[in-house]
Order: sequence, then C-alpha cells, then structure tokens
Amino acid sequence: MKILLTENQIQSKIKELAKSIDDFLIKNKRNENDIPVFISVLTGSIFFFSDLIKNIKSEIIVDYLKVSSYSGDTTTYNVKILKDIEIDIKDKIVFIVEDIVDTGLTLKKIIEFLKDREPRILKICSLLDKPSKRLVKVKVDYKGFEIPPEFVVGYGLDYNELYRNTPYIFIYEQQNE
Repeated sequence: MKILLTENQIQSKIKELAKSIDDFLIKNKRNENDIPVFISVLTGSIFFFSDLIKNIKSEIIVDYLKVSSYSGDTTTYNVKILKDIEIDIKDKIVFIVEDIVDTGLTLKKIIEFLKDREPRILKICSLLDKPSKRLVKVKVDYKGFEIPPEFVVGYGLDYNELYRNTPYIFIYEQQNE
C-alpha cells in the first residue's frame, strides 16, 4: 500500500478550499435570503463533504445526489442518477461537491442534470482531480489535489465499497488471486 495523501495533508487542503469558497460566497451574496446550496455526490464524497462544510463559515443549505458509474475499479461509462436532490436550486448559488473527477463523464451528467433547474451560479469543488484520465471537458472550480492516473481509495473513495473509512488516501493495487 502506497499512501498518496495523509490525513493531515487532506485536512489542511480542506481548510484552504473552505476559505476560498467562503470568500467567493461573501462576494456573490445578494441579500440575507441568498443562501447557497451544497450538494454532496454520494457516496464517495461523504467524508470530504462533511469536513468541507464544517469549515465553511457562511450559512448554507445541504442536499445530496447519488449517482452510479463504477463497478469495482472500472468505470461503466453509464452514469445513472439514483437519488435526486430535494431542494429547489432555481436562482441559487450551487456547489457540487465531488470526491474525485477523472473521466469527467459523471460530473458532465450531473452538471447537465442540475443546469436544467436554473441555478444562478453552479460551481464544482472536488478533493481530487485526475486530468490525465479526462474523456470530456469539465471545469473544476475548486480542486484539492491533482493526482496521477492511479486507482485510489480511502477517505470516502472505495473499491467494491471497502476502504471508505480510511482517514488517508492510498493507491490501490489489486492482488493477484
């Protein structure tokens, strides 16, 4: 097992991201009723999402979107929405919070899905970015770490639902069986 990002590195980066997001929210808030919506893309982003929103000082609304696009360590290239958000995002500032952006297919589908609901501003925040694997162009507005084209797990990221509760991120190397 090769550790890619330690718990301390992750938490330090989250504080930086939260500060940048807070600065953006302060500059773009129109009035007291203009409360941004933060959407966690389940299940991988749960740890990152939780730690990120704990560090955001601005008032926010939280919702969840569940999508599926992986089987084991391989993308299926078929993105399915399994759970929709419940909050009306029309004319709101919306942050999509992802664990990782690699091919961009999942994020592209989510962006298209949410843009139809007419948010005023739609921003993307991802802990990890793997641009070398990108198949479609997507813009990550707030990114924690750019990583190499390795399969990583831990801190919410999984291999067949395992390793999510590991507090750091490591490169997963499947053992020959």
